[in-house]
Amino acid sequence: QVQLVESGGGSVQAGGSLRLSCAASGRTFSSYAMGWFRQAPGKEREFVASIRSGGITYYADSVKGRFTISRDNAKNTVYLQMNSLKPEDTAGYYCAATLYWRSGTYVYGSSYDYWGQGTQVTVSS
Repeated sequence: QVQLVESGGGSVQAGGSLRLSCAASGRTFSSYAMGWFRQAPGKEREFVASIRSGGITYYADSVKGRFTISRDNAKNTVYLQMNSLKPEDTAGYYCAATLYWRSGTYVYGSSYDYWGQGTQVTVSS
């Protein structure tokens, strides 16, 4: 079982940067694939980025070149470095984890078994 706690959200101006952290409990963190999703009020949950246990990463087209997902297994933490932020990035950001990985499924929230409570990111124009 895994518990996830996000931090690092806040309010920034367009073009600014934020670094989100997701601290995970569990003795097998290194075996989990991790993902970041976001959801704005009234909108559906949206895939942002994911990282496999071996370090391979995937990104939504909307954030490629601007966001970077990484993990530090020694700290049981996954990060999302967000640069060149845009107003459309405004959302609650959620960390997710799954022990199981299947090709092509990482963009679906239903593929993840554990979720954090979220951290808010607000980008002003």
